[in-house]
Amino acid sequence: MKSKGLLESEISKAITQWEKDFLGRGSVSVKTDILRDMVIINLKGILTPAEYAVCESKDGMLSIKKIRSDLVESGIDDLKQIIFEHTGEQVDSFHTDISTRTGERVMVFKLFNDLEKNFN
Repeated sequence: MKSKGLLESEISKAITQWEKDFLGRGSVSVKTDILRDMVIINLKGILTPAEYAVCESKDGMLSIKKIRSDLVESGIDDLKQIIFEHTGEQVDSFHTDISTRTGERVMVFKLFNDLEKNFN
């Protein structure tokens, strides 16, 4: 069985590759944490300089958040498959948000079972 750290690293690499293949560019850094029945992924460097400029107004910020959310949601089947392939666990629900101030995205995959108990 793989260590928790190795599994987290492999998920980070797979999510980065998905970003490049599906969205056309990857984040600057990715950190994955397995906590109980959740896989939490923090992606930094998501927004482009143009998106930061658009985010200076409230309408622009809301527009960027919606577009980015829609893009990720359109690839949810691929994302769930990545999590399943690496953990052997089905995803129960998916939650995500992006900070237009820091350019970070957080993804939370809620699993049906407690994955972390496999490592204790």
